[in-house]
Amino acid sequence: MLSKINAFFQSLGAQENSQAHEISLEIACSVLLCEVMLADGQLDSAEQQKLNDIISSQFQLTPAEVTEIVKHALVLCENATDFYQFTSKINQHYSLEQRIKMLTLLWQVAYADGELASIEEHIIRKIADLLHLRHSEYIETKLNIQAKINTCLLYTSPS
Repeated sequence: MLSKINAFFQSLGAQENSQAHEISLEIACSVLLCEVMLADGQLDSAEQQKLNDIISSQFQLTPAEVTEIVKHALVLCENATDFYQFTSKINQHYSLEQRIKMLTLLWQVAYADGELASIEEHIIRKIADLLHLRHSEYIETKLNIQAKINTCLLYTSPS
């Protein structure tokens, strides 16, 4: 009986390891971006468009490829219990500068609808910790995005 239980847990570990290896870097990044997009419980069209634009430009993908990646990422979001499997993939392949850039992209998605929900901020903080980024890097990227938003508002506001 004990050997059956042990075999069961080993098979679970093997399944988790095979799933982790199947996740591409594009998917890992897309899942994190989707998590921020879905965090506030509202599927905003501006956030969806920003997500698609980011994925397309970061990975040089066609609109059809972006659609497929987003579909896959959304499924993984629904079934994920944590962010580790995605952030560990990013940590393996991205330099510090690239991880900071990823954090910037998360902020862009969060602010795409014109407001920052506290749950979005909380999720980005958790992701930043898992990406081994310092609090100062977290704050700096947030302030940079806020400054860009304010600059855009200045140039688009009527005189």
